[in-house]
Amino acid sequence: MTYFFMRLMHPWIFVGMVAALVLSMIVRKKVHKNAVYRYSLGQTIKNNGFVSVHPHKIIFYWMRCVVLLLLALASAHPQIVDSRSQLPIEGIDIVLVLDVSGSMHFQDYEDDPRSRLDIAKAEAIRFIDKRDNDAMGLVIFGADTLSRCPITFDKRLLKEVVGELQLGVISPDGTMLIRGMVTAANRLKNSQSKSKIMIVLTDGEPSEGDMDPSVVIDVAKKLDIKIYTVGIGSEDDQYIFHPFYGHIPKPKVNRKLLTRIAQETGGEYFMARNAHDMRSVYDTIDRLEKTEHDVPVFSVYYDLLYPLIALIMSVIFCQVFLSTYIWFGL
Repeated sequence: MTYFFMRLMHPWIFVGMVAALVLSMIVRKKVHKNAVYRYSLGQTIKNNGFVSVHPHKIIFYWMRCVVLLLLALASAHPQIVDSRSQLPIEGIDIVLVLDVSGSMHFQDYEDDPRSRLDIAKAEAIRFIDKRDNDAMGLVIFGADTLSRCPITFDKRLLKEVVGELQLGVISPDGTMLIRGMVTAANRLKNSQSKSKIMIVLTDGEPSEGDMDPSVVIDVAKKLDIKIYTVGIGSEDDQYIFHPFYGHIPKPKVNRKLLTRIAQETGGEYFMARNAHDMRSVYDTIDRLEKTEHDVPVFSVYYDLLYPLIALIMSVIFCQVFLSTYIWFGL
């Protein structure tokens, strides 16, 4: 199966110019008349075969038509399209692992009406925009875990998926942190990139029934995955007032656990207490090392403008050469 074809970026320019060329040829044929000179004994000379007709005018006419046709094609900006190609690209494979448990609806600051999840989504989308050459995916976790988007280069799709995240997509009554990371590791296990990372964002600690943290640490080491952990909210004890239960504790970030996971897998732990901190965290991670690897890139375009210009100049040069040195006396 071939993946190569040609396309015109501005096809209507080509259609319009070709139509004008054809119309001018028709008008010329109908209106233009060659000059006729009458000589005495002209018919006798012709009958005796002393008259020769050279095709140079016809050749020059069609050469000019070819030049105009090529100019019309060049104006339409033709391209060869390789619809599926392997290109070397510098980048890394990244999976975002976002907490969508119930506590992510909390608002930490009065001057910022957004919830923790809204802040996490906004900064994740900003981070996605900055990583042009990286394949990225998304895993979410609450009481369950879900691979929400596979590793992809389609950043528009990934940003739509992140932007549409809402609490309740999966059960929010729990924080299966370790299972979420294991799910993300499963997404990265077949990655061909030399550099694979996981960015985990949570505002709490694992719920009862979650896996042992040693499991994800061992898996990450075997698959050579670097884990960056980000805590959002607070590491200190805080309380909120509930209309039925009175003052209840807010979930707090398990700094010790997140630091251990990050350090043992070659990553780093960050604490984001507000939107500004969250942006700083992503900016820091954005300065990660890059590695070169081949990835499938769709619709690679090769411009034909310069080859067409070279062809047009060749035809013009040929006409000038013929009219100057070969058929100059005709």
